[in-house]
Amino acid sequence: MKFLIIRLSSIGDIVLTTPVIRCLKKQVKGAEIHFLVKRAFYPVIQHNPYIDKIHVLDHSLELIMHELNDENFDYIIDLHHNIRTLQIKNRLQKKSFSFHKLNIEKYLYTGFKINILPDIHIVDRYLKTVESFGVKNDGAGLDYFIGTQGGIGKDDIPISHSAGFISCVIGAAHGTKKLPVHKWKEFCERINHPVLLLGGKQDAGMADEIVSVDPIKIYNACGKFSINESAELVRRSIVIVSNDTGLMHIAAAFKKPVVSLWGNTVPSFGMYPYYGEKFLVVQQEIPYSILQVKKLWCRPCSKIGYKKCPLGHFKCMEKIKTEDIISAVQKWLK
Repeated sequence: MKFLIIRLSSIGDIVLTTPVIRCLKKQVKGAEIHFLVKRAFYPVIQHNPYIDKIHVLDHSLELIMHELNDENFDYIIDLHHNIRTLQIKNRLQKKSFSFHKLNIEKYLYTGFKINILPDIHIVDRYLKTVESFGVKNDGAGLDYFIGTQGGIGKDDIPISHSAGFISCVIGAAHGTKKLPVHKWKEFCERINHPVLLLGGKQDAGMADEIVSVDPIKIYNACGKFSINESAELVRRSIVIVSNDTGLMHIAAAFKKPVVSLWGNTVPSFGMYPYYGEKFLVVQQEIPYSILQVKKLWCRPCSKIGYKKCPLGHFKCMEKIKTEDIISAVQKWLK
């Protein structure tokens, strides 16, 4: 059977599809797995051994449709479920399975603070799309494969960080998911351990401001490395402190301890760090800490995020205590 799995973006969402890819490939005899993704996120699955062929969507839907039609798929597994993927499914005219995005439930929660969301991780909602093929969750968690080109040389990070470091993921797709700069500066100043800052090129200026606290202890890696090189830095980290963003899920794929910071979004949306039951059963405690401001009347204000706080106070991040972040990190350092 030939399957087309669709997840066009973004980093974290694609990483969260990897249990579906692995379980479908290993549990369905003769399964041929194809994956459709946007060009910018191709490196996230480039080295995944469970994928037989990757199809890349650039700017033209027409070009990719010719390519996809030639494949004559048996089934489509739509893990993105938007207007673009609906167009693709309608034109391919193959039996398809789509995951439930819970948009109504999220609207009620963000708009009226009525929480009727099911207590189920998005990974398990993804896996429901393939359960009719006899596929079950194998409990192995997320996958991330770096490949040989994702290596980091000994001169790529400072000598001061060669014995181990804490990675702080300061970037995020939306401003209301980002811990404020002054909070990062407080944390980096008070933590007694080398710190490496991760994010995109757009985060480099913010990172420079954080580095000014202690240029020896803190290293700005924002925008200096590729996706897979950044993943390798995550893999080498002792602990990861992260906003709700893609590198947090890559950290979970590597089974690293994560201190997860939540602003306008909430873990009950189902996208908190995911490790898999096989890993959890051998641990004495859950391998991540979630820090969030509970019982804040305006939270969650969006299922995705905004450029800045709609009300101007940004209490969802401002009220996260620096000492709580430090305490959570120190627990994993021990």
